[in-house]
Amino acid sequence: MNIHSLLSTDSVLPKLKVKDKETLLNRLVDLLKAQVDSSQLESIRRAVFEREEIMSTGVGKGFAIPHGKASGIETNYASFAILDQPIDYEAIDDKPVQIVFLLVGPESRNSAHIKLLSRISRLMNNSKFRNQLIECETSEEILNLFKREEDQIFDF
Repeated sequence: MNIHSLLSTDSVLPKLKVKDKETLLNRLVDLLKAQVDSSQLESIRRAVFEREEIMSTGVGKGFAIPHGKASGIETNYASFAILDQPIDYEAIDDKPVQIVFLLVGPESRNSAHIKLLSRISRLMNNSKFRNQLIECETSEEILNLFKREEDQIFDF
């Protein structure tokens, strides 16, 4: 499974203005409203916030990957944002976060969830790619950049 196919122009926000982590996470979850019903959306929200309470998903280099496994869903969902200004996220390197990729999956598919997290991490480890994402002005530009980068790195 590729990463860019989980995203759409409706689930990608360039230049998002938020002041704190809680608002950010709620906005990213809310981007999934068109794909799931209200009970699934709340299950996703709970899973993301419960995971965040265990340990911050701010992995460093200005990037965070909030994630969780939610009951009541059968597939993986994702949303993505580039923040207009970095925010404190309690990241492991104590640096603010500007790039955020939210991933949620069904409780029953742990291996697929881990594989997707690994792919996202591998993409985001590339500083040139992160810098290109920050420069994107539209959702379409972000989606095209994800597709191009994935095509270069992964053999589908």
